[in-house]
Amino acid sequence: MAAASAASVALSLLQRRGGLAAAAVATLSGSSSPSSLARRCCSAARGYSSEAAKGGEEEELRVRYLDDEHKGIVVLGLNRAHSRNALNKNVIKTLSKVLEALKSDKKVRTVIFRSEVPGVFCAGADLKERAKMHSSEVSSFVSRARTTINDIANLPVPTIAAIDGLALGGGLELALACDIRVAVTSAKMGLVETKLAIIPGAGGTQRLPRTIGVSLAKELIFSARVVDGNEAKSIGLISHVVEQNEGGDAAYRRALALAREFLPQGPVAMRVAKLAINQGMEVDMLTGLAIEEACYAQTIPTKDRIEGLLAFKEKRPPRYKGE
Repeated sequence: MAAASAASVALSLLQRRGGLAAAAVATLSGSSSPSSLARRCCSAARGYSSEAAKGGEEEELRVRYLDDEHKGIVVLGLNRAHSRNALNKNVIKTLSKVLEALKSDKKVRTVIFRSEVPGVFCAGADLKERAKMHSSEVSSFVSRARTTINDIANLPVPTIAAIDGLALGGGLELALACDIRVAVTSAKMGLVETKLAIIPGAGGTQRLPRTIGVSLAKELIFSARVVDGNEAKSIGLISHVVEQNEGGDAAYRRALALAREFLPQGPVAMRVAKLAINQGMEVDMLTGLAIEEACYAQTIPTKDRIEGLLAFKEKRPPRYKGE
């Protein structure tokens, strides 16, 4: 009875998800469809233009699809040097469109978020723009930012935040939405909103305690404390800490090396593994195991699974196609 109940809860959870989850739901409901894992494929996000670019200014969000040995890695670079990459309406709007394209592009294997501006990742919300907003506009903007950052968390492929400098407020919230965070020792990170008589509004009050624990998260938010890379590593806020290099992109280089480790793995397996982990962390163990079972079932009928077995037998690297 308990197992049946767990499976029922797992089905309900997965039904509330789109894309990959739909495939897992099919298994629990008895109608498996392997191709539904990543059916829709859209055009490259390279063509996205910000309002700034249309006005003759530099792109505020750069989208790069890497090639050769990095094929499958997409790099999203914040590029607002004059405002330390602060998140304004235009950046959020552009990022939302790019994420919509990425989530259904099965050629994408890993997404790296970085800064194109030396010494800073993202300083948070654009307070100069915020000061000009009516209170009703503030609420609408924060809601849009929260939705967009949540879309980062829900991307079906691994995501890495490369923190080569300052990451405050919404900047750290963006990083927290990523699966893995890498930072340099000199980076400064913190949810400092209480200094402005507000609270983190783009997921920080939820993701920080889930990352470093409730008590410590409260301490950091209550005090608006800023930590460096070494302390961030010691409390579990980031996964890797590196010394900055002369080019100012050491965290990005480490993130790129991590992304390369992901590339040889089966694309379908990577996507359902992320889904199983993300969903499983929100429920009890029994329900989580039911979610894992549903997700595992999606890998069984794939061509990639057969290719993996053949490659092992023939002692050669597998050639996965995401099918």
